[in-house]
Amino acid sequence: MASQSQPAIVLIMGSAGSGRSNFIDKLMQVEGSEPPRRVGSRSQGIRETTVMLPNHRQYVFVDTPGFNGAVRPATDVLHTIADWLARKYRRGALLSGVIFTHDITDRRKHDSLYDILCCICGDKAAGRVRLVTTMWDQVKNPRVAENMLSQLEQNPWKPLLDAGARHMRFENSKQSAWDIVQDLGVEREPLLLQQELVDARKDLYETSAGHALYLQFQKLSREEVQPNKQFWRFSGRRRVRRPMEHVQAECKYVETQLQKARQERRRVEMQHHSYWHRWSCLFFNPNPSIPEVTENDCVIL
Repeated sequence: MASQSQPAIVLIMGSAGSGRSNFIDKLMQVEGSEPPRRVGSRSQGIRETTVMLPNHRQYVFVDTPGFNGAVRPATDVLHTIADWLARKYRRGALLSGVIFTHDITDRRKHDSLYDILCCICGDKAAGRVRLVTTMWDQVKNPRVAENMLSQLEQNPWKPLLDAGARHMRFENSKQSAWDIVQDLGVEREPLLLQQELVDARKDLYETSAGHALYLQFQKLSREEVQPNKQFWRFSGRRRVRRPMEHVQAECKYVETQLQKARQERRRVEMQHHSYWHRWSCLFFNPNPSIPEVTENDCVIL
């Protein structure tokens, strides 16, 4: 049982424009809560909001940059979140839960984002995850929205749901936000990404989440597209063109970082080998190539 003296830390993630900040703002309106204290800013990527809620428990809600945004690439977003998670874990702070928001009016299922979410959380921490659908007050056709929800539950959400995560609807009210937070409870669990970065001392792109991101870029880069075809990113309700060259550049960046990480790990490991073993490794395999990442390399629940 978590100590009541320790704040409950809740990580808020989601795609760009899915209502992460609005969810936190509604919590600040709950009757009986004390004025919040904010650290950081949206422009810096991470903003922590500390507030005392009516159950006399202190909460820290962590607003993270959205994936698939028009400004920040996915590599930057994952770096920002991973750095924050590793720093907190080294200080002994465990999360009470992860809330991942999804705009129910967005017809994209964001399969790749949920692959990354699976790899960030891992199966042991999946029970601390709440998949929260938002924008229900803006639904024009309830049948379409319910059909989208069914598709999410049967496809990208299924691994998380099977491992213990739960879906909840956010009705854009302070009571609805409070109900979701209460459902998380106060138990704590380390995330898989934290254990890989800190306990296993892996580079970000050696982790399961890093591999999942790399796989996403590989798939996009291999798609047969017309020379001038554009991929789309969303900035709130505004669609923004994203050239294919940007996708390929991000893929190349991840590949370069993975190569550097493996070379550094190889250098450290070789320090513990004999002179003759080091010489043979350098002679027969001076530049190990990066093996192609497949679905089997990703730890999907």
